Amino acid sequence: MNTLRTAMLLAAMTALFMGVGYLIGGSGGMVIALLIAAGMNLFSYWNADKMVLSMHRAVEVDERNAPEYYAIVQSLARQAGLPMPKTYLIDNPQPNAFATGRNPQNAAVAATTGLLQQLSPEEVAAVMAHELAHVQHRDTLTMTIVATLAGAISMLGNFAFFFGGNRDSNNPFGFVGVLVAMIVAPFAAMIVQMAISRTREYEADRRGAEIAGNPLWLASALDKIACGAERIRNPDAERNPATAHLFIINPLSGERMDSLFSTHPNTDNRIAALQAMARDMAVGGGSAQSRPQAPMPDQAGDQQPSGPWEQAAQQPEQPAAQPARPKSNPWGRNPTGPKGPWS
Repeated sequence: MNTLRTAMLLAAMTALFMGVGYLIGGSGGMVIALLIAAGMNLFSYWNADKMVLSMHRAVEVDERNAPEYYAIVQSLARQAGLPMPKTYLIDNPQPNAFATGRNPQNAAVAATTGLLQQLSPEEVAAVMAHELAHVQHRDTLTMTIVATLAGAISMLGNFAFFFGGNRDSNNPFGFVGVLVAMIVAPFAAMIVQMAISRTREYEADRRGAEIAGNPLWLASALDKIACGAERIRNPDAERNPATAHLFIINPLSGERMDSLFSTHPNTDNRIAALQAMARDMAVGGGSAQSRPQAPMPDQAGDQQPSGPWEQAAQQPEQPAAQPARPKSNPWGRNPTGPKGPWS
């Protein structure tokens, strides 16, 4: 189903690209747009994840330079039955995270330093479980290709002023066509993004809560991330608004028309859905047998958990009515550990 959806998305984006090319340059522009779109589709399939990570200046980390963060992702991947994804950090104070990659075998997850600084280990685990849910559902290929092609369509619309207003152009609609291309292209790209975004976020929330073991962890994390995103600008996201749908919470400030690329469901609705899920699972209430246990990948053996999230998972759960207030920075001064890439 996801393969068919991705193929339909690529076809729609290609047709949209060709339409904008026709408005700008007539039949010649349409042919050029077709060739560009074909090349971009092929390139995006293999390299869109690398492009997105580069746009946000993500740095790959491992157990040596980000031991706590890496241990959380490793534990969650094992719990979800997924290959260990490549793990990236983004030196950005805004709390946020995203996943990318064409399939689970070539997936990557990225978190900002702000996420690790402002959230508790349990909340970080819930956020990364949400991102791994996208990987498991194979959303990442579609999401990443949309980010690349939508950005290209928006740039094509912006370039229309420079290349479409020429009197000698083959554009059959003249300057009106140029204006239509400038206005319609970003909106059309936004509509395509919206068509694939809202349902998958709810599904990733649900599956992420199952992987992490407690829906309230993710509900608390979403609230903190949404508040942080309102207060703290993300310059890289503002420069590349077509990647906004990749993040767990919209990273854009809304200062410009870039806010139109917001494709996330209302955060309050997502939190309410997670709270309802917690009630259904009897988290924080009912008998001990009815409470879901936090995932412990090594519980079948005699090994002791080593990661900070695994240790936190053994602690008694707080009642839902009075959740514990986690420390503002449980990782210390450097969220990646003493040997982090920015030490």
